[in-house]
Amino acid sequence: MRQKILSIQSHVAYGYVGNRAAVFPLQCMGYDVIAVNTVQFSNHTGYGAWTGEVCSAEHIHDVLKGIHAHVETVDAVLSGYMGDAEIGEAILDAVNMFNAPVYCCDPVMGDVGRDFFVRPGIPEYMKDRAVPSAKIITPNQFELNYLTGKDVRSVEHAKEACQSLHDQGVEMVLVTSFEYEGLAEDQIAMFLSHADGGNYITITQKYPLDPAPNGAGDMVAALFLGHYLAGTKPQQALEATAQQTEYVFGLTHKASQRELDLIGGKSVFQK
Repeated sequence: MRQKILSIQSHVAYGYVGNRAAVFPLQCMGYDVIAVNTVQFSNHTGYGAWTGEVCSAEHIHDVLKGIHAHVETVDAVLSGYMGDAEIGEAILDAVNMFNAPVYCCDPVMGDVGRDFFVRPGIPEYMKDRAVPSAKIITPNQFELNYLTGKDVRSVEHAKEACQSLHDQGVEMVLVTSFEYEGLAEDQIAMFLSHADGGNYITITQKYPLDPAPNGAGDMVAALFLGHYLAGTKPQQALEATAQQTEYVFGLTHKASQRELDLIGGKSVFQK
């Protein structure tokens, strides 16, 4: 029987962010993904203009209850862009409702160069409620700084910051985009910290994409969770995720497009 993942995050009609960036790779990896959308937008907010609506927490609760009538348990809950802080409580309720042994939280709040791009209340909710409840979190460097109150500029800084999150009960912290002192300009790193003391880093090519595609963090969180649920050891899961991400970015750069080339990357997700 295929493992089930309940993915609760944003949906765009055009482009690849949120569930549109997470569900397809996970399906290619062989997972049965149940997608619940926290928003429905025409396109992601990085374009500067969009249409659509944020779903209410009541709507999310109602959809989750309807799903539970057919599916009693899932192997993991994955969350991303929430749209509203009240939706966060619906997500935590879902972790309990579906008896999920793994909650992977992508604490989508902001990014370097963009600052916070979510509604007021969401950063505080992520820091105080979501992160301490998660087994795995996948912040980018900007989000790691906010969650820990530290200015992470080196590998040692990253270790210290992640340890403060382990102290809150988080088992694994995957920093999805990490640029530190001494790293070459044409390189990008991912950093993984495990509560057992294991710290791993992987470096890949940084393609000159301007603007950089949105949705990469959503894809990375999904891929890492997929490898983890397959029983892959943390370091190997990190390396596989980084290699797949680099491949997709290479395809995106070659195609000279802004949206991630997930369709072109189908074969690498199936490996």
